[in-house]
Amino acid sequence: MSSGTTVDVVLVHGGFVDGSGWQGVYDILRRDGFRVSVVQNPTLTLDDDAAVTRRAIDALGGPVLLVGHSYGGAVITEAGTHEAVAGLVYITAFAPDTGESVLSLTSDPAPGAPVPPILPPRDGFLFLDRAKFHDSFAGDLSEEEAAFMGDSQVPWGVGAAGGEVGTPAWRSKPSWYLIATADHMIPPPVQRAMAERAEAKITEVAGSHAVYVSQPEAVAALIEEAAGSVAA
Repeated sequence: MSSGTTVDVVLVHGGFVDGSGWQGVYDILRRDGFRVSVVQNPTLTLDDDAAVTRRAIDALGGPVLLVGHSYGGAVITEAGTHEAVAGLVYITAFAPDTGESVLSLTSDPAPGAPVPPILPPRDGFLFLDRAKFHDSFAGDLSEEEAAFMGDSQVPWGVGAAGGEVGTPAWRSKPSWYLIATADHMIPPPVQRAMAERAEAKITEVAGSHAVYVSQPEAVAALIEEAAGSVAA
């Protein structure tokens, strides 16, 4: 999209990571003329993270496309009812309905589905097993990149993972969904079920849960497609 677009973009990270993973996507969107805000959620509670995201929306002041990865999908689902939000983009993300949380959506995995190697809570926070981080979260990144992400994990509050959505924004806002077909954190069939329930426009990419890091071009392309649609 050319410079001068009328839609801004807010990027929302998921659990175990921070907003720096969006840099590749950010760089492409900025190059193509978008104003972009990268949210740094405290990931203590869903309500807190939704409030931080709403402040980012307010700061931009115009029509906004909300983009969420993983747990960030729950955040944009909760925060996306903001009047300035024109659309939602889910990047291999959770899209809960009323009363659902990330924990409830993952509580009963299908037989044979990959189970994320989440360790027992420590002082109210969740971490992934570092030894299994590469395969589960970042299978299409190098060992070195995955090791850094595993060793720099952000503690993810049980209160955030268990936060229940009130009114889901996807019921009133147009949505797009990128399914990562090699995701070992959110099984692709689960992604598809959530995307179809939200009546989102679906794109599939052969990538890991960290597809926003490994394939920023594909992720940015979907965001730009969505921005073009809501701007029109």
